[in-house]
Amino acid sequence: MRTYRDEAVVLRTHKLGEADRIVTLLTRHHGRVRAVGKGVRRTSSRFGARLEPYMLLDVQLHVGRSLDVVQQVETLAPYGRFLAEDYARWTAAAAIAETAERMTSEEREPATQQFLLVVGALRTLAGGQHDASLVLDAYLLRAMAVAGWGASLAACAVCGDPSAASVDHPAFAVASGGVVCRECRPPGAAAPDVRTLALLQQLLSGDWDRADASEVRQRREGSGLVAAYLQWHLERAVRSLPLVERA
Repeated sequence: MRTYRDEAVVLRTHKLGEADRIVTLLTRHHGRVRAVGKGVRRTSSRFGARLEPYMLLDVQLHVGRSLDVVQQVETLAPYGRFLAEDYARWTAAAAIAETAERMTSEEREPATQQFLLVVGALRTLAGGQHDASLVLDAYLLRAMAVAGWGASLAACAVCGDPSAASVDHPAFAVASGGVVCRECRPPGAAAPDVRTLALLQQLLSGDWDRADASEVRQRREGSGLVAAYLQWHLERAVRSLPLVERA
């Protein structure tokens, strides 16, 4: 009977039978894992309230045939309780969790960097230091970079021209990989504000002082670019994104 212990964040849950719950976990060392919490929906359950979305846990699991079984749970950080108090933060967390699940398509494949990004984003959301929409976009940009889909935000994604993002009328082409110069610009490329591209660079690098001082117009335009770029690479829509409350 093989068991293992790991840190995990709850990405998603759904009911199973009358009293059980299936939880999708992103663990630090074992990647994405699906497990059954037996009897956790009963009022007498010792850890049912801990197996809720966006909770950071220390969990012990028993390896099953198709689904693992939750044996022990300890709460490390109750992010879900804080996020549930605010619609904007909760919906941003939902988009983060759904994206993380898509980014870790293979179960049990280690994804430590993705785990750390999710935990950091949820911690920041729960703390409320920054606008939830900015936190979400910062996570998406970094998660895509970790997955190998990093967007070029300064130099031309095609020819490498270092001035592509600093010209008066820059262009952004999702299919080309980000910012493109005039010579490499394909038909239909977006024409974002220079300040919007600067905001995305700030979110990617963690320059929160300048990102927090950005204007609503740049935030909305940047969110649109990030969403389009993400869904192009995932090849399907992220259902939670339309629910996110934008500034």
